[in-house]
Amino acid sequence: MPSSKRIIVVGSSNTDMVIKTESFPKPGETLMGGEFFLFPGGKGANQAVAAARLEGQVTLIAKIGKDLFGEKARAQFSNEGIVTDYIHVDEKHPSGVALITVDGKGENTIVVAAGSNGTLSPADVKKGAALFSTDTLVLMQLEIPLETVTYTAELAKSRGATVILNPAPARTLPGDLLSNVSIITPNRTEAETLSGIRVHDTPSATEAAKWFQKKGIATVIITLGKQGAFVSDNNGSRMIDAPEVQAVDSTAAGDIFNGALAVALSEGSTIDDAVRLANRAAALSVTRMGAQSSAPYKHELA
Repeated sequence: MPSSKRIIVVGSSNTDMVIKTESFPKPGETLMGGEFFLFPGGKGANQAVAAARLEGQVTLIAKIGKDLFGEKARAQFSNEGIVTDYIHVDEKHPSGVALITVDGKGENTIVVAAGSNGTLSPADVKKGAALFSTDTLVLMQLEIPLETVTYTAELAKSRGATVILNPAPARTLPGDLLSNVSIITPNRTEAETLSGIRVHDTPSATEAAKWFQKKGIATVIITLGKQGAFVSDNNGSRMIDAPEVQAVDSTAAGDIFNGALAVALSEGSTIDDAVRLANRAAALSVTRMGAQSSAPYKHELA
């Protein structure tokens, strides 16, 4: 069944260059024997693809370079059923790339060169202003300029849209951004960076959630990896468990979570049911290599 609300993802598009090895290299060390993979990535693109594969109606607002990586990304989005009318081309800067190392336990380290993502501007978003309404859900991350995220949140809220912010990578955020966010979805590290409260159990998660709520955000979802997710809203606080799986690659698990969450909410699910679906999608994604390539389809979550 199609979503009742359109999902607008405003964010980054990268190409991920992944090397899989048993352990992370120490400074100055060279490790041999790794496997190399080339995957489409970027938090915005990952979340858009995750939502599209779960049959969400998705429009992506992003910026790519005038290069092979950008051309491939646009073609990939079209193949996934994502509306690409608002993907802009930067004539001066290359498409974004990420260098990712994955160890034998499925953990990863990532270094990103933003490229054209760093030039996605409020003016670019404004070209799609007609898309924002009470019938849209807006999903954002922090791999694009903070000015653009802040502008988009204000525009979306003024038009009655629901705003979901995945505050990753973590950075200090202005109050005028947070006050326009409906739902925030940090992981434990991001929650600590923003609130100053180390999240290690339910009481500390509750305190961190209160910090966000005092900033004007009604619903706080703190993702806790294999433990699941902590939810705090007007109905109180609770933990929602995740399925147990054998992790192969945790790259983009948070992005898959957010894309799935957006789809479930766009279809009218309660916040708890939406988080349960998102937990299942993220758990399945870590059993596969890659970012967008690990995103599950709807029939796989039935």
